[in-house]
Amino acid sequence: MSLNAMTMLAEGNNPVSHVLNFPFAKGEMFGMDNVWVWSAHVGTLILAGIITLVMLTYAAAHIKTGPERLGADRFVTKSKFAHAIEVICSYLRDTTVRPLLGERTNTFMPLLWTIFFFILVNNILGLVPIVDAMHLINPEWHHAHSSPLGGTPTNNIWVTATLAIIAALVVNFAGVRELGVGGYISHLTAGTPWYLWPLMVPIEIMGTIIKPVALALRLFANMTAGHILLAVLFSFIVTGLKMVSGESAGMMAMGGTVAVAAFIGSVAICFLELFVAFLQAFVFMFLTTVFISQLAHHDDHGHHEGHDHEHAQAHTH
Repeated sequence: MSLNAMTMLAEGNNPVSHVLNFPFAKGEMFGMDNVWVWSAHVGTLILAGIITLVMLTYAAAHIKTGPERLGADRFVTKSKFAHAIEVICSYLRDTTVRPLLGERTNTFMPLLWTIFFFILVNNILGLVPIVDAMHLINPEWHHAHSSPLGGTPTNNIWVTATLAIIAALVVNFAGVRELGVGGYISHLTAGTPWYLWPLMVPIEIMGTIIKPVALALRLFANMTAGHILLAVLFSFIVTGLKMVSGESAGMMAMGGTVAVAAFIGSVAICFLELFVAFLQAFVFMFLTTVFISQLAHHDDHGHHEGHDHEHAQAHTH
């Protein structure tokens, strides 16, 4: 959030406008004019992909077992950063995923780790004032309300919907592979008598659609809400600073109080947003795991449901 943006907020602009996407390049596509060919979120998504790939490749190179000539030291991770990544990956695999997926854990871990770290990197990049840096580099982008990079892609419903669709495809393809086509269709009856199928099948189909919708909306809403709150607090800071410049001593005191209180609140919310960045990445990955585990063989159904219930309770508390 730049000083100019803060000033605009203080002048009465809608804070929602400061968490939206910035267009950069427009063109014609499929017979439509002014199509956003490139935007700030597109640039950030590509940057997040590169960071995720480089970060995990670097970590893997330092985590892997070294040559035998090193003895016991060949099992020791050589980098503190890589060790932190290893701890996170081990926790996600052994504590979160394995109780739900069992022997299928290693099959899905590459995807689940990728989902977690890609969303996490996007969330953290959203806390960095990249758009402001772009506007400092080229002031014309500021006047044109444009930027090639920046923002939080995970507060864009199109981005979260795409991630949710990918998760839904994986969940259902994994279900068909695990249960077979007949078993997958039978799953839609939820094990009820045939005369309840006309009721249960539509409900199960709706549930299949609602799950990815919930994934998309949860991530979108949580990331958007925090940024709007920060925008409002920044507007209070600017308003307070303007009051400090007033002629009245009372107005100056009130303005200083408002500015300081809003600044302290902004710092607290920034730390909360950092926590939310990790939490929402984890929740998206965890729920994807739960949905995969629900489409299992019927003899494992009760086992997985018990784990789902216990694990969901643990993370709720």
